Amino acid sequence: MSVSLTLLVTGALLCAVGGVLLLMRALTRILVGAVILSNGINVLLLAASGPAGSAPLLYPRIDPARVSDPLPQAIALTAIVITLATTAFLLAIAYRSQRVNGTDEVMDDIEDRRIALRAEVQEQRSALREQHGPRGRGPEGDRDAYRTERRRLRGVLREDRALQARARDASGDLWNDILGEDPSDRETPEGAAR
Repeated sequence: MSVSLTLLVTGALLCAVGGVLLLMRALTRILVGAVILSNGINVLLLAASGPAGSAPLLYPRIDPARVSDPLPQAIALTAIVITLATTAFLLAIAYRSQRVNGTDEVMDDIEDRRIALRAEVQEQRSALREQHGPRGRGPEGDRDAYRTERRRLRGVLREDRALQARARDASGDLWNDILGEDPSDRETPEGAAR
């Protein structure tokens, strides 16, 4: 079995470009990356299936060794359908993000930032305990410096909790809070019925 080097290089290049685009923050680039990656995988699947042969219909006079394998073709066709559905889904998400936020960039998750902040504060607390001893009563610990730093760290966590509470507040208007747009905000032409 001989595999075309051109198909392998093309498939690998498409997979690499698609993988890089999937790591971007803009949803349109993620969408294009998903399409390119799936096309690269389909090319690799078809390249791995071997050389082209006759149609996979077994008649009495057809040599089975000269028939192409139908399984990679069926898998590639299924992958194309799945890619179409994924593309439609990502396109809908990108459109909705553009309408609601004004940008299609994926923002950091607030909960992820909160967990990272808590880990950072915990590291600073442990460093503070090592430097000043437990409750600032260590041999080289300055109790006032310990208390000041401890208050600062508590303040950081309080500010984060207040930010989280404000982020959860909603106005109670379904259109603005969940859907992101009030139909009455849209401009209608003069004389058009609502």
